[in-house]
Amino acid sequence: MLQVKTENWLPTYPLKVLQLSHCHLNVNSSFLLHQHHLKFLDLSHNELVGNFPTWLLQNNTGLEILILWNNSFSGILPRLPNAKYDKLRHLDISTNNFSGKLPENLGIVFQKLIYLDMSKNSFEGNIPHSISEMKELITLDLSENNFSGELPRSIFSSCLSLEMLDLSNNNFYGQLFPNYMNLTHLRSLLLDNNHFSGKMTDGLLSSTWLEVLNVSNNKLSGDIPHWIGNFSSLWLLLMSENYFQGSIPVQLGNLESLEFIDISENSLSGSMVSLSNLSSVQHIFLHNNAINGLIPIALLRSSTLLTLDLRDNKFCGRIPHQINELSNLHVLLLRGNYLQGRIPNQLCQSRKLRIMDLSHNRLNGPIPSCLGNVSFWREAIDDYPYGYGFAGSNRDFTYTYYNSTLDLQLPDELHGGQDQQVGVEFVTKYRYEFFIGSNLVDMAGLDLSSNEFSGEIPWEIGHLQHIRALNLSNNLLSGAIPETFSNLKMIESLDLSRNKLSGRIPPQLTELNFLSNFNVSYNNLSGPIPDKEQFATFDDSSYKGNSALCGSMIKRKCSSALAPPATPTGGGGGGDEGDSVIDMVALRWSFGASYVSVTLGLFAALWINSYWCRLWFYFIDRCIDTCYYWLFKYVFHR
Repeated sequence: MLQVKTENWLPTYPLKVLQLSHCHLNVNSSFLLHQHHLKFLDLSHNELVGNFPTWLLQNNTGLEILILWNNSFSGILPRLPNAKYDKLRHLDISTNNFSGKLPENLGIVFQKLIYLDMSKNSFEGNIPHSISEMKELITLDLSENNFSGELPRSIFSSCLSLEMLDLSNNNFYGQLFPNYMNLTHLRSLLLDNNHFSGKMTDGLLSSTWLEVLNVSNNKLSGDIPHWIGNFSSLWLLLMSENYFQGSIPVQLGNLESLEFIDISENSLSGSMVSLSNLSSVQHIFLHNNAINGLIPIALLRSSTLLTLDLRDNKFCGRIPHQINELSNLHVLLLRGNYLQGRIPNQLCQSRKLRIMDLSHNRLNGPIPSCLGNVSFWREAIDDYPYGYGFAGSNRDFTYTYYNSTLDLQLPDELHGGQDQQVGVEFVTKYRYEFFIGSNLVDMAGLDLSSNEFSGEIPWEIGHLQHIRALNLSNNLLSGAIPETFSNLKMIESLDLSRNKLSGRIPPQLTELNFLSNFNVSYNNLSGPIPDKEQFATFDDSSYKGNSALCGSMIKRKCSSALAPPATPTGGGGGGDEGDSVIDMVALRWSFGASYVSVTLGLFAALWINSYWCRLWFYFIDRCIDTCYYWLFKYVFHR
């Protein structure tokens, strides 16, 4: 942690390269007033405040690279001096607090820029038309601001060198891809999270080298254009959260380089056969559409597929059993479809499976015991396919300085776009959670709820020591809760509710120290409820619908014969007599003992006292006479 003090530092020699990133600089940077030969200046990741330092540009007319990102500069960018800063090639003022409109002469002053990043500020208004003067601009990032209006024609028709254009997370509107587009070098186009509407016209066809396209979360409608299949280099296609309808174009099957496709949350229908031949695809997100038909066998045969999310569609038939033994599938989400039949045992061969959601289908039969052999659920595997960002910006540039000339080497990742990491949704702890990055790497979950599974819960499931969420609720499962569940050391959420389970809740489950959500309601469980460790925190909603359960947390007393020997009986039971649990075996034994005791006591009294003996026999004689009289009078005379 080097802290640089610059108050009284006045170097007598002219600096050309000064890099003070992450140095906790003071607010006062007046020492730079005495520098007039800077070519490269990096003051990023400090706590600098104030307005944009135009004096830096005026003092250093030969400045080539200025990096001020991730500071606390604020205010409106002033109208820049009319002088042209032809030397400046790289300007990064992102992640500050700048606001207002951009200067109208921005593109005139900085005509020679090849890299301009103003993202993550509070700029507003239209993009100035002078941007069209930046003929050599390669990267333009204006994302995460408050820009509005339609896209200026000048960007698409004049900035012919653009390779990366990021206008995401703004308020732009209008139609996409007009016919006058001429961005022949464009590789990455990010327009997501705006208000673009209407159909996508084919103006983008001139960008034959396109690799990344993101138009998600807009108001686009109509069919997905078939001409997208012409981009042979396209590897990232994101079109989710729009109003697209119709079927998935067959031409998408031509995208041989495609690795990531997300067309979820639209109104698409038909089958997904066109995607089954994508040999390089790693992540497929189609959830929340109306896609029907069978799940293509070719998908699960693939050894490259990592994520398959088909939730909330209309898929039918069985889960394909033709699963590649070399499968690298990590996430399988088939929730909310019309799938039938049994879970294929071949699915257990997906040794790297982390998250599987088959809930809300019509699957039946027993739960395969081989699920207890899935490697990642048993033991965490050192495999991190989700630990990197897609098209991620890399700001750790390489700078070299030789013989008084500055050579800037920009990595390819700069032109790749934004940080686009893989993220998946999974229901745990009774709510949807979104897992991304390191959280996804560590997550392990299995959801088989709301199906028609029957039989006993396989005890092998208890081998899944790394699993964090297990949901088997709303099925027809019977038998006891396996005691091996005590081995689920990492589990946080366990839901076995609404089945036909019987027997006791295994007291060994109190060893599950991370368990925060537990539900066994509406079963046929009996006996005392564990009340130690985590189980002391669960309320009666976890146990309702089991009339034979007892314990202090549901205010139902347990009889002394059922109470755990280590638990004091105390006096905190409460409740009505009719709510107490009756042990029929204990009742019969106590009744028999009472009967024998009374009988032996009577005979002992008659044997010892002769007076009471005579009275007893007199009483017996009177009873016999009375019975004979009533029997003769009311039975035989009839």
